[in-house]
Amino acid sequence: MSITPEIEKRLNLLQEKYNAMGQDMTSYLDGLLHADFLTYWDYIHLDTLLSLQSPKTPFPDEEIFIMYHQITELYFKLSLHECKQIAGHENLTTTFFTARLKRINRYFEALTQSFEIMVDGMEKEQFLQFRMSLLPASGFQSGQYRMIEIYATDFINLVAADERGLMANAPIEEQFEHIYWKFGATELSTGKKTLTLKQFEKKYAKTFIELGRSVSDTNFNSLLQLFKNNGESIPELEEQLRQLDVNVNVNWPLSHYKSAVRYLQREPEEIKATGGTNWQKYLPPRFQRRIFYPTLWSADELANWGKAWVDKAVSGL
Repeated sequence: MSITPEIEKRLNLLQEKYNAMGQDMTSYLDGLLHADFLTYWDYIHLDTLLSLQSPKTPFPDEEIFIMYHQITELYFKLSLHECKQIAGHENLTTTFFTARLKRINRYFEALTQSFEIMVDGMEKEQFLQFRMSLLPASGFQSGQYRMIEIYATDFINLVAADERGLMANAPIEEQFEHIYWKFGATELSTGKKTLTLKQFEKKYAKTFIELGRSVSDTNFNSLLQLFKNNGESIPELEEQLRQLDVNVNVNWPLSHYKSAVRYLQREPEEIKATGGTNWQKYLPPRFQRRIFYPTLWSADELANWGKAWVDKAVSGL
């Protein structure tokens, strides 16, 4: 077989590439001759992926519970992949920012729409039994989700709503001690930190504080203010940020609330969530009033944050 001009051109380009790196192209071609063809299952490590479910009990629906949470964490990793590109971009444009926000919104919309797997996808009696073997682990302990929040807004907007005014000028280390989710992981009876929260802080507190510092000028809210101060017209960017606010701070926690009501609400007294987290106060958006982009909402929308979505989504429960 003769060497076509197309092949010769590519060989010359390869030669230039390896010469520039001080490498011998012939050695690399020898390696290519001996290498096996790539397969789909090897490329995505399929066998390893499918082996990562290790139920603690014999209840069949526990495997559904495990796999769905693993899928959730992969979507969070996809979102963080986009967050890092936005915050780390040296010459960020509204076009790039908006395109990456659209990706993150699609990931969260897919998660919210798929949460029916948790709401309707398990037998209640199975869940209430196998969940006891998971203590004190809880979905509350998703470090990736907290990192998405930190990338999304100024750290002060993650402080508990009734303490933001006092903490406005405090360093991030102090703000962290008043972050909203800590108050959702206290024991219902004593108000003390749950073991779930203690474990979580031990693993992630330093990471969260360092991330908060590193993105103080490049989190999405800071970047939004930068574009607005430059006088740019950014309606599409603002719309994607508003949608992210709703997706992360209303629709996603509301999906969990619906699931908690189905599995944990029982008269006359609700069942504690795994780890004893206070899901009744922690999950409803109207209690947390966590808003990433307050300048993008009207006074009425801020005052009634999450109410319309809650009424619509929970009314059928």
